[in-house]
Amino acid sequence: PAPGRVEWTHVARRYRSDLWDTEVVPNVVVPTITPVRPTAAPTGVGAIVAPGGGFHALSIDSEGFAVADRLAAAGIASFVLQYRTVPGGNDPVADLVAKMAEGRSRSDDDMAAAAPLAGDDGAAAMRMVRERADEFGVEPGRLGFMGFSAGGNVAVRVAYADDADVRPDWVAPIYASTRGLQLREPPAGSGPMFLAVATDDELGLTDDSVALYEQWRAARLPVELHAYARGGHGFGMRTNDVPADTWIDRFLDWCSATIRR
Repeated sequence: PAPGRVEWTHVARRYRSDLWDTEVVPNVVVPTITPVRPTAAPTGVGAIVAPGGGFHALSIDSEGFAVADRLAAAGIASFVLQYRTVPGGNDPVADLVAKMAEGRSRSDDDMAAAAPLAGDDGAAAMRMVRERADEFGVEPGRLGFMGFSAGGNVAVRVAYADDADVRPDWVAPIYASTRGLQLREPPAGSGPMFLAVATDDELGLTDDSVALYEQWRAARLPVELHAYARGGHGFGMRTNDVPADTWIDRFLDWCSATIRR
């Protein structure tokens, strides 16, 4: 059940957004996780994967299942999270684009209302996978949280959670937004962080990644930042012949070198 449940009657569905050129899932009312088992020798590492989409829809392929499939091929168990989003009409992606064209205040207000609910869903996902870690083949101390854009915001919320039982053992915010969050010294015992972003991010989120890097670095926690010259916002698992295309390879390098066994 959704933590702090709200009485929404919208129905989640999957459709192709021409504006984003990808499959999306909007109107999520009931949060879910979908396990994607390793297709290579299991490493014992687990990853909650939270797609982005401005809290209005989830980019379910490029930032969700395509990521999970790549991790599975490296022996990592993944859990694609569908967290609650802003309720909308037939095309919530078009709604978001229209709101942003009018000025950021309307879209910001809607996202600010949904973000804490999404953060609660991320924490619930961590708790669920930890409780069933043996079933999923995830070893203690190796369950992390990877999130993209708005999903990166969810990842950071979980990383800063007051409850140590839901904080991830490692965290990977990818072109994450930290809007609505007050960055502070990471909680004691926080795990390592991997960051990837493009310096030509159209939404201006490069600074958000740099700020997270500085917080982890100042706390003397392991942290790695890849700021690619080109890639824009939302590169996910797309192949665009730009430097950011290789971010997943760098993550896997970092994963095998950093996440304790």
